[in-house]
Amino acid sequence: MSHALTPAADELLRRGLSELSLSPTLADPLARYLRLMERWNRAYNLTAVRDFEDMVRLHLLDSLAVLPWVRGPRIADIGTGPGLPGIPLALACPDWQLVLLDSGGKKARFLRQAVMELGIANVVVVQDRVENYRPDGGFDTVISRAFAATTTFTRLAGHLCAPTGRLLAMKGRDADDDSEALPDGWRVVATHSLRVPGLEAVRHLVEITKD
Repeated sequence: MSHALTPAADELLRRGLSELSLSPTLADPLARYLRLMERWNRAYNLTAVRDFEDMVRLHLLDSLAVLPWVRGPRIADIGTGPGLPGIPLALACPDWQLVLLDSGGKKARFLRQAVMELGIANVVVVQDRVENYRPDGGFDTVISRAFAATTTFTRLAGHLCAPTGRLLAMKGRDADDDSEALPDGWRVVATHSLRVPGLEAVRHLVEITKD
């Protein structure tokens, strides 16, 4: 089976990688990832986005746009679903170590298959609820994409941060960044506007650290 995208989606991906100052060599593994997602989507309903051009914009480039604010080398992607943003980040930064966490069995099966087929050596898939997950050490960055409200994300995932780690909440038009609503001991240090190539919709990234 071909790993190629449609010509329009392939051009959009390559142009987006250039705008984000990322290597064009990422285009092939990212395209293989989307093809695999599309194939599994027929039975598992991993994502409501089905058009390849929309998948490039809303999944791949949206995930990669956060790279300037992600600190490694230990990253946890909470409620990763089909691997977003974790798999694009892992492909872009092979020196990082990523844990992709999701409680869904079907999604975890897809993630393990994707990691195997794509040969991604720097990813571990964990099927668990975030509040129950207790890793051996903390993470430099704990990130989520449309997982929960920022306050809920902070309450459930804050224990995963290393002492100097931080939470990154990917948001749409509503930044959802009210510091007063956060659990005690946490604060919003910045809310970044994201420029996603090919996407006119507003995106935000809320950066949260311990006081």
